Order: sequence, then C-alpha cells, then structure tokens
Amino acid sequence: MMISLVGCNSSEATNNSSSDGKDGGKEITLEFQQWWGVELPDGVLQEIVDGFTDETGIKVKLLSNPYADTKTQIAAGAAAGTMADVVGLDGSWVYDFAKQGSIANLTELMKEDGYDDSQLSDQVKVDGNTYMIPVVNFAYPMYVNLDILKEAGIKEVPKTWSEFTEATKKISSSTKKAGWAIPMSTESPSGIQNNFMSWLWASGGSMLNEGKPALKKNEDLTSTVEFVKELFDSGVVAKGAYAMKEADMVEEFTNGRVAFMTDSLAHLTTIKKEAPNLNFDFMPVPVKDGYSGKSGMDVANWGIGVAENSKHKKEAMKLVEYLMSPEVNAKIAVYANAFPGNSKAEPDYSAADDLFNEAYELYKNSYAVNEFTGLPTSEELMRSFDEQLQLYLDGDTKSATKMLTETQKIWEDAFK
Repeated sequence: MMISLVGCNSSEATNNSSSDGKDGGKEITLEFQQWWGVELPDGVLQEIVDGFTDETGIKVKLLSNPYADTKTQIAAGAAAGTMADVVGLDGSWVYDFAKQGSIANLTELMKEDGYDDSQLSDQVKVDGNTYMIPVVNFAYPMYVNLDILKEAGIKEVPKTWSEFTEATKKISSSTKKAGWAIPMSTESPSGIQNNFMSWLWASGGSMLNEGKPALKKNEDLTSTVEFVKELFDSGVVAKGAYAMKEADMVEEFTNGRVAFMTDSLAHLTTIKKEAPNLNFDFMPVPVKDGYSGKSGMDVANWGIGVAENSKHKKEAMKLVEYLMSPEVNAKIAVYANAFPGNSKAEPDYSAADDLFNEAYELYKNSYAVNEFTGLPTSEELMRSFDEQLQLYLDGDTKSATKMLTETQKIWEDAFK
C-alpha cells in the first residue's frame, strides 16, 4: 500500500500562496492538530506536510495524538481561543464549534482564495456555510456471509427490501444463524446512523429538510421504521440488539453467527485476520421496492477545519487546499485505507485487498452521506431516536407515525 508522494501542481494545490512562506519578513509556522498521524503509518503525515513546505515555504508543526486526546485538546483550545491553526475535525463537533465561533467560515476563505469547491465530494455546513471538509471517507457497505446464504439455499444477494426480508426469513428458519444484526445500545447509539439510517439513505431518503429535523410526515422514514419493525417481528434479527454495540455486532459476524451487517470498511483487515476462512463479500444496502435512483452510502470521515483564532487563516486555507488536491488526497486515502474526499483523486489501490477494491466500486456508484454530521448534539439525537424506536419495536408506541412525531419534538429542542 506504500506509494511515493507525487508533488501536485502548485497552481492546483496552493494557488497564489506566498513562495517564501513569510509574513512581513517573519517565517510562518502553522500548527496542525489531529489524530491522523497516529493512525497512519509512521512518518507519512510528516512527509505530506513537508511537501507543502517545499512548495510554499510555510512550515507545519504536527500535533498528533490519539482521537480521544485530540478531541479533548481541541475542545479546550476552542474554549480558550488557543486552537491550532488547522484542526482535524469529527463531524459531530462541527455544529457546536461553529456556533461558538471557534472555527472559521471556510466558504468565505475558499471564495477569497478563488478555490473551486466543485471537486470536493462533500462539505459540512452550518447555517449554509462550510466549516468542515471531509478529507477521506470511511465507507459502510453491507457485509454478507456467503456460506450462510448457501446453507439457506439463497443463490443471489438481495437487492430490495422484500428480497432481504425473504432471505433473512429463510436463513432464520433453515439455519441456526441470525439474518441481520443491528447494535442498538443507547450507551453507544451510533447504530442509528450506521445501521438504521443506512436503509433510508440507500433509497435516496433524508431525515432533514434544509438542515432541520424532518421526521414526522416523512413517508420514506416512516416506511424505513416499519420495515425494520417487520424484521424484528419476523425474528430474523440477532438477539440482544438493545444491548449490542458495534464491536459486538462485528464479533457476531466474524464468528459466523449472522448473515448480514452494515459496517465500516475499516474492519475488513481485522475480520480477515481473526477469521481467515470466513467466506464473505460486500454488497449494496438493499433499496426500497420500486426505487431506481442512486443510493447513498453511509460514511464516517476525517474532517478538517481552520481555527477562527488563527493569525494565518489564508496560509491555513492553503494547507487545507493542498491536502485536498487530487494527488495528495489520493495518497492520504491509500495510506488510510479510505476513499478520497476529492472527486478527481485517483488513488492507487492495486496492492489492496480484492474486497477493498470491490467496496471502492460500490462507493463510486453511490453518493457519500451521513446526515448526523454537523448537527447539534448529534450523539444525543441518535440516542433519543434509539429510545423511541425501541418503544415502537416493543409495541409500547403503537405506530411509526407516533414514534417519529415524538422523536421530532425531542430533536427540535436540540435545534433551538
């Protein structure tokens, strides 16, 4: 997976950046705080920012720590007005930082620099303005255990909701395996975005309208809630869903006890290492019967932003543009086992696992989506949805319409 850095054209990557990296004769050094350097192979991120320095003369000091530590440090910097010039961001942090005025308006910075943002696969916005750009995306395809399908006499992977329901019923009735797994622990409610909403997004649906909650009177979402209840009522869902976390779901799949799960491509290496003989593949999340449009694929990402307190916003934006240039962005994607945030990037995955390349093809035929990114208190939104969904699945709430109406009320409070 190791490839050498190809220097990108300075007019593409850095536009009109200063050639000597100085401000009034004084040398400029940008601080870049993130967790990526810890997760990338040793020295890769330093090599990349050194390339930026070679082109612009602007030096970059990396502040690399594990994700949890980085989150704490960036939050502290936001509160104190001492945030590093450039910061790695998680989408769940963006709304609060933007409302605090801690991170800069990238829409304005891109406009000032004449940057063509059409090449970006996504932008995370608050009140119509961009505050985070996803650098690389970690996709969530559906995993399928082919041996379980064969055991149940299923010759083709399901493509629609009705086919999926029929397949999981066959699996549950003819084998001792579960058809599908979904982690619904309220302690870690990410299963709502990655395993529940992935059904909605795959069929082109949305839970928002102009960035605001649109849960009630949402036919697509109502159908999705009813579809998932049908799966539970049919007894095809892996037991213990309410207490299950993502790691538990992955363990169930790795041990051959469940046929289908939607999960991060980041777990591919772990699964193959722990279960080298597991016969599995990737597939698109099945779509609602009759849907023929393009499917959305759930993603998580490494995002990037610029601190509002930075004295060198223009230079910081140059670093962002450099990291998003096609050649550099492709390099980051390859090393991270992820997909590029620049739509023109062409990463060389020739040395990657065949399944990884299959997932990449699925990703290219979909559009990246995660509507929880950039929302206020996004984890709490997932948790409240999870709680209300469980009430509906248990029959305490009598209809999907009522369940979504109640959840809408809770969500609207967060948006106030």
